[in-house]
Amino acid sequence: MMLNEIMSNILSMPFWEGNDYVGFLIRLLLHIFVLVVIVRLLYYRKAQRRDYLFTYFLISVVIFLLSYMLENVKLQLGMALGLFAVFGIIRYRTSQIPIKEMTYLFIVIGLAVINALVNKKSSMAELVTANAVIIGLTWSLECLWRIPHASSKIVQYDNIDLITPQRRAELIADLQERLGLDIFRVEVGKVDFLRDSAKLVVHYRTLDRQNTNMADDIESYSLNDDDD
Repeated sequence: MMLNEIMSNILSMPFWEGNDYVGFLIRLLLHIFVLVVIVRLLYYRKAQRRDYLFTYFLISVVIFLLSYMLENVKLQLGMALGLFAVFGIIRYRTSQIPIKEMTYLFIVIGLAVINALVNKKSSMAELVTANAVIIGLTWSLECLWRIPHASSKIVQYDNIDLITPQRRAELIADLQERLGLDIFRVEVGKVDFLRDSAKLVVHYRTLDRQNTNMADDIESYSLNDDDD
């Protein structure tokens, strides 16, 4: 019985709706173009993460198609909000996603919902403007506002004579020379007087996140030649 109902619904679908199909293609092409600009030209150029590039494109396109095909369903708003909630809860539990990547995920999902569910009361100019605003803000934050990014390294340090508060400037100068980083703060952790070493958390600034660790930007590094 259920199979008959499914076949009946499929056969009752019109094969061609000229105006609707053209509108669908325009929205889809616009959405893919915006994705290319935001994900490929802005995000990937900075992050160089192919896994997220793959994820953002497919998730956004699938959500666009899902939202558009269910446009006539009465639960439009609930479905749209549910998409945000599901991905907010799941967070791809195989790994923790940094806040910047989560923001891009929110952007591509939001764009998919906007481009798919915009109603007939909105003009194409309004839709293009909305997409252009998101592109413009993303580009401005990524390329124009060169705000330094704070990262951290856990360092096994071998000169404990410099870890005293009175010689903090010398400690920072030594670490900057040996690591080649723009260090602005150093925290002293565990000190081993038997091995004349100490664990330091070195905080430094960088404008490029490409070479930083994506897991909370914490790395482990040793400056102790006797470390094993």
